[in-house]
Amino acid sequence: MDIRIDRIVLGVTSCYLLRHEGTILIDAGNANQEGKFIGAMERLGIKPEEIQLILATHGHADHIGSAKALREITGAPAAIHQADRDMMEQGLVIGPPGVSRWGRMMAAILLPRADKFFRFQPTPADIVFDDNPFSLAEYGIPGEVLPTPGHSPGSVTILLESKDAFVGDQAMNGLPFRLRPGLPILAEDIDEVKESWRKMLKKGAKMIYPGHGKPFPADVMREALLG
Repeated sequence: MDIRIDRIVLGVTSCYLLRHEGTILIDAGNANQEGKFIGAMERLGIKPEEIQLILATHGHADHIGSAKALREITGAPAAIHQADRDMMEQGLVIGPPGVSRWGRMMAAILLPRADKFFRFQPTPADIVFDDNPFSLAEYGIPGEVLPTPGHSPGSVTILLESKDAFVGDQAMNGLPFRLRPGLPILAEDIDEVKESWRKMLKKGAKMIYPGHGKPFPADVMREALLG
């Protein structure tokens, strides 16, 4: 039985539901997205309580904004890397700087208003992991969580045995971020982003599932690193 992957758009964020022997949700979208989440579960024929884990790719508000609500609806624990834990537990709205011309323009527009537009309710982090690989086997998903810092200190990638890679904002695809898929336009350390990508590509990542936009082949990132 292959892993079923469903993309669920919550606010501006592409979240992903993975189903195999168990069910997990990657990311929780912007704040106040619980209605869209429940609607998506109804369309997919899934009871919210079937979800066993809510796993954050990183701690920015557009990826954990509805974590509190979804944690309460599903009863599932919320998991995040220790480096981004405070964002989830304290409701910190932190935006990374721009690393491209468009990224710097976007940061100049959004960062001064970030707390107003992206404010969210904090929630406890039930599972806090470090840089050691975090296996998803106990949740019925053949894959692991790997540290891939750069966009944020606690950014991670979920790499399945199928070599599908869920990368959060280590890559972006589609407006308003990019016209075509590639490296993020916002990042704490773009050189660290690139180094994380080199490691992930060496691990054999084939299909990339970004936190903004639709999936695309990993060859796009190989070309991006050469640019």
